[in-house]
Amino acid sequence: MSAGADATGVVLRRAVASDALAAADVWLRSYDAALPTVVRPRSDDDVRNYFRNVVVPLREAWVAEVAAGGGIVGVMVLNGGLLSQLYLDPGWRGRGIGDRFVGLAKERSPGGLTLWAFQVNKPAHRFYERHGFAAVEFTDGSGNEEREPDVRYVWQP
Repeated sequence: MSAGADATGVVLRRAVASDALAAADVWLRSYDAALPTVVRPRSDDDVRNYFRNVVVPLREAWVAEVAAGGGIVGVMVLNGGLLSQLYLDPGWRGRGIGDRFVGLAKERSPGGLTLWAFQVNKPAHRFYERHGFAAVEFTDGSGNEEREPDVRYVWQP
């Protein structure tokens, strides 16, 4: 399954093994740009290995690919009703790709979705709230690797 290219020339499609490195690199660039104060507990190589060995082969991973051979510019990962990852290359934010990913996630999990976002990531809060997600739990971060306070969001149709 894939979603056709939109006006930006970006196609959403299921990730395949050969996408793992590019998807991990999008994740790394996006994380570093969006969360400069959040300490990453894993090295770049650990992240790349995780995408290659876990995310792409064992999860429902999707990529946003520039149709004209421009490469991977976004990644979204579903794990059942959990939207576990949604990251865009910083230069591709604000072009509707995240909106398309959320729409796809809702189609894939019509019974509802949950996700976690760091409390410091206010742009993510605004984005998910605009898409109908509601904050239902705030934590002190003791339950995540980063030890960073986070918030659980839920979307119910």
